[in-house]
Amino acid sequence: MKIKDLLSNEKTVTAIPFFKGNEGTATALKILQNHQLKKHITKVPTVLIYISGNAVFENEKGVKEILLPGEFIKIEPMVKYWVTAKDDSSFLLIK
Repeated sequence: MKIKDLLSNEKTVTAIPFFKGNEGTATALKILQNHQLKKHITKVPTVLIYISGNAVFENEKGVKEILLPGEFIKIEPMVKYWVTAKDDSSFLLIK
């Protein structure tokens, strides 16, 4: 199965949990061009792995990273963050 097959082009942001283990989860995430994953906080350490597209990760501490395919960013717990897609963009979110 391909990750892109899990994700919709109908919603501006699609999040599909596709794996749940004893100690964590993996979620496929797609953000359509010129849309944003709303600002929110994670309670646990999280990794965002960038698969395709063109997107910018930002957080309330002033971090601003342009994401390139194959790169990842560690997301701190209890710090508000958001992601803006410049093109249709796909990710894996692992908690």
